[in-house]
Amino acid sequence: AYNIHVNGVLHCRVRYSQLLGLHEQLRKEYGANVVPAFPPKKIFTLTPAEVEQRREQLEKYMQAVRQDPTLGGSETFNSFLRKAQQETQQIPTEEVVLEVLLSNGQMVKVTILTSDQTEDVLEAVASKLDLPDDLVGYFSLFLVRQTKDGAFSFVRKLQEFELPYVSVTSLHNPEFQIILRKSYWDSAYDDDVMEHRVGLNLLYAQTVSDIEHGWILVNKEQHRQLKSLQEKVSKKEFIRLAQTLKYYGYLKFDPCVTDFPEKGCHVVVSAGNNELNFQVRLPNEQIKEGSFKVTRMRCWRVTSSVPMNNGPSGSSPGKSEVKLELAFEYLMSKDRLQWVTITSPQAIMLSICLQSMVDELMVKKSGGSIRKMFRRRVNGALRRSDSQQAVKSPPLLDSPDASWEPMAKLSSKLTSVSLRGISHSSSANDVGANDFHGNYAFEGIGDEDL
Repeated sequence: AYNIHVNGVLHCRVRYSQLLGLHEQLRKEYGANVVPAFPPKKIFTLTPAEVEQRREQLEKYMQAVRQDPTLGGSETFNSFLRKAQQETQQIPTEEVVLEVLLSNGQMVKVTILTSDQTEDVLEAVASKLDLPDDLVGYFSLFLVRQTKDGAFSFVRKLQEFELPYVSVTSLHNPEFQIILRKSYWDSAYDDDVMEHRVGLNLLYAQTVSDIEHGWILVNKEQHRQLKSLQEKVSKKEFIRLAQTLKYYGYLKFDPCVTDFPEKGCHVVVSAGNNELNFQVRLPNEQIKEGSFKVTRMRCWRVTSSVPMNNGPSGSSPGKSEVKLELAFEYLMSKDRLQWVTITSPQAIMLSICLQSMVDELMVKKSGGSIRKMFRRRVNGALRRSDSQQAVKSPPLLDSPDASWEPMAKLSSKLTSVSLRGISHSSSANDVGANDFHGNYAFEGIGDEDL
């Protein structure tokens, strides 16, 4: 059996024969010329070297399928992973009550099936809250871990290939919860959400929570004004004032390490306003702040280093079992590109944020609207349109054989954003082009910008 991990956490176990069955089904539906080549069968028992070779081939196959716009977004592929997740965790299909957290600490209890996918659960929560269908696309479900101070550390946005109930219960840790939050970056969309009472209440609760946890910076005078608006229950005015504050609409990440401006710097990264904001503590304890615009990131990649013999599969994800890095190539000046690396357990979540910012920019540039991000399926569940697929964090296969090389690469390319031409640079970090997330929103710098 092979273990498939998502964010370093065991998602499911599958056998070669099951993956072969998936391959044959994809070929039948999409044609042999669309589906990648599959590792061939062997007549005799595999040697340890051949076992490792097959694992590597299967990993490449799964990542190739996951990154393909048609195959990776297909119901065939996603339902295979959902079914395998349910079977691996040995959770039968039955009706259960799932608790979903809101930003104000309230719990929404929804009755679902253990086999309900992310879109179904999101729709159930929206229905319970009376959130209109045309606003559901503005929100997403996130897997979070509650910290000691009551704040949340974001693990990932729940994906279309997983079952939320199984994902959270299989962690066997009450610190992990599912939370409903807005999933867009441009605060101009707040106007759409505030048109409806429930949307306004959700946005207000999230804004209050972000201020209380220090994610949004507030001075004394602003705090006084906000408190006054709270007392008057002037929610729209409260949000309007909050929109003017620093870090409004940003997602704050746990403290981590970066190599910019020099190696080993401790940094707090926030994502928002089409940028990654760095608050860096230099070795001399001086704090410096700077921002990296997503439009000046030519490409980025996520790499994962998996320690060997790190305990049983599926052990607690709270432990730093997988070292993750996000590296992006940034246009520092007109003719100078430089790699910046962030080492963080939340690297995949950071990549997802970058990719969703790019996607939102592209939708806006094309004159689209995130109101159209969802469309009805025949069975009544909601599904993202092809142009706005949830960012994919392809599974990471490993084998029980401890002799395998401990480095493996992850990718989370969005279907609507494909690789731009990557020229060779002098960077020592260069790897093959298939490891990159290309950025269609990348913009050069003209003389007038310098």
